[in-house]
Amino acid sequence: MLILEKNVILASKSPRRQELLKGLDIAFQVKSKDTDESYPPELPHEKVAEYLARKKAEAFRSSLKEEDLIITSDTVVITDHKILEKPATKEDAHQMLRNLSGRIHKVITGVCMMDSHKTISFDDVTQVHFAEINDAEIQYYIERYKPFDKAGAYGIQEWIGYVGVDKIIGSFYTVMGLPVHKVYKELKNWDSN
Repeated sequence: MLILEKNVILASKSPRRQELLKGLDIAFQVKSKDTDESYPPELPHEKVAEYLARKKAEAFRSSLKEEDLIITSDTVVITDHKILEKPATKEDAHQMLRNLSGRIHKVITGVCMMDSHKTISFDDVTQVHFAEINDAEIQYYIERYKPFDKAGAYGIQEWIGYVGVDKIIGSFYTVMGLPVHKVYKELKNWDSN
């Protein structure tokens, strides 16, 4: 078990990220701030998740206490050299899932960890192989699970992941929104770096 001298703060409204961090059996608080999630258009797609995670952490810098350690995260789905954002409408969600059907895409989750003395950021990449899913299945998923808060319009831990994901290469938890294996490693070594 990990014993930390820090007051760990997960800066995320995401219930999935909260669930994943709880799985590490460490005490933490949840705080959130609305942060502008724009990024420079020239930024390579593979760098966007880490950039946004760092941007979210910077929003807390001025309020950090000596004992605080903040963790922020952002996830992007990339297909056809394009980032699939969170869908704004049912039609957006349907189009995204239609685009992912029968294809391979990348999910990148960026993480930033910051205390009053140091900041580190990193990302993790998982390749997701989607089966063919038909319009009725897509419609069912959207109506039942309302994936409007999820990049790429899906949650791998939900029905669509059960029926639509053939294979992943990388971490399941990265696709869910937090590469807990890497977070744990950084927390374990935090005071020695």
